[in-house]
Amino acid sequence: MLTHFLPVIIVVLSNTFYHISSKSTAQDANPFASLFVTYSVAAIITLILLLINTHFKSVLHTFTQLNWASFVLGIAIIGLEFGYIQAYRFGWNISVCSLICSVLLGIILLFIGILVYREQMTKQQFFGIILCLMGIFFINKK
Repeated sequence: MLTHFLPVIIVVLSNTFYHISSKSTAQDANPFASLFVTYSVAAIITLILLLINTHFKSVLHTFTQLNWASFVLGIAIIGLEFGYIQAYRFGWNISVCSLICSVLLGIILLFIGILVYREQMTKQQFFGIILCLMGIFFINKK
């Protein structure tokens, strides 16, 4: 049971620190300098984990198994992080920005799941979308 929820726990904890860090990025700092440091730290840690995970053998071979998704993911992450840093600099509240983005993302991914991956939408998901859209309305209502 723990192994089932462990990835979700990691994502939630990482996202919590991610948003706190994004909101806490120095206002005067160049966002791309900040991202450069962020990715340098991530690259070093990832390299160490790669070496440990492959037991120092066949590291080059592991790179031959990659496809286009790794490159697109890198581009998407830059957009994601730059977008959040800018949103927080423009005054978005940490309690609202991530929630609205996550709801909109969930709705978009639901439709991508249906159109691209042939997933089925249930009645519960449809009503969930309606409730999420109502929640966005009420969160933004002044």
